Amino acid sequence: MTPQYDEDTRKALESLRNSVAKALDRKRRLGQYAVVWKDGKSVYIGPNPPDSKEATRSEPVQR
Repeated sequence: MTPQYDEDTRKALESLRNSVAKALDRKRRLGQYAVVWKDGKSVYIGPNPPDSKEATRSEPVQR
């Protein structure tokens, strides 16, 4: 069942979906990977994702 949203919320969600679709399409055309949320965890999609050994840090890098 799809929730019912007011007009402003529907427009905002549509704008966000379009922006994400454009960004993912651009990454695909450039041959870049993307990180998306799927089944409760982040996953890489697309070509040449980093190795799992190169996992992203959850805390800032100390310089």
